[in-house]
Amino acid sequence: MNSATERGEFIRVSEPETGIWVLRLNRPEVMNAWHGPMRAELAQVMNEIATSDARVVIFRGDEKSFSAGEDVRGMAGLTQGGTKNFRAIARQIHAAFDLVESVEVPVIAAIEGVAAGGGMELALSCDFRVLGRKARMGLPESNVGLIPGSGGCSRLVRAVGSGKAKQIVMLEGVMSAERANELGLVTRLVDAGEAMSAALEMARQLCARAPLALGMAKVVINTCADVDLETGRRLERIGQSVLKKTSDHAEGALAFVEKRKPQWTGQ
Repeated sequence: MNSATERGEFIRVSEPETGIWVLRLNRPEVMNAWHGPMRAELAQVMNEIATSDARVVIFRGDEKSFSAGEDVRGMAGLTQGGTKNFRAIARQIHAAFDLVESVEVPVIAAIEGVAAGGGMELALSCDFRVLGRKARMGLPESNVGLIPGSGGCSRLVRAVGSGKAKQIVMLEGVMSAERANELGLVTRLVDAGEAMSAALEMARQLCARAPLALGMAKVVINTCADVDLETGRRLERIGQSVLKKTSDHAEGALAFVEKRKPQWTGQ
């Protein structure tokens, strides 16, 4: 990828540093709200990342908005064709965010401004969330008679537990960055305007670690949220047996003995 330029229409993609892919949500006229073409572009980019040499992915919006959620002007069209058709569209929405969660690369959300509804649900599908102090997060779907239906319930309960998930969905409304941090939704809270630079610093930290090990850890941890302890331990053993045969493991062990920084190849 040419690091000096962005490509894409609604998801602008760049590589400011080797291995770090930045995905900038790009519908500023509607606070980066989601619609069908934007979701399709997200899915396309995430599928590309899955087989690329990307080491870390960062999602960002602009200083006013990470994403305000689903574009309300298109909501009526989601139910055209009845409830069966809506469920099919919902599966497509889920699939796009599922790709973010499942890609074997660490994913960071760098959030300034508002991350509401589907914007917060995208953030929940990321592995880490960096918030500027003036950022706001919320799941306000109950205001229009709905629930957070694109991971806002299912991912939230895994992130903070059922009690806090109910509190966030039913009581909190749109939260300040400080309140989101208190409730366990924030990885790093930084000064306003510093979320992207802090996310880049986190990405550099991640790039210094063995990429295959990070990817395997993500897969195992995500899966362990849904299985019993013994199944989780079996999965750990399988994952470790795969990593033991990699060139990166041999390089890491040798670098440790030689007291130098390892040179990871992702092999």
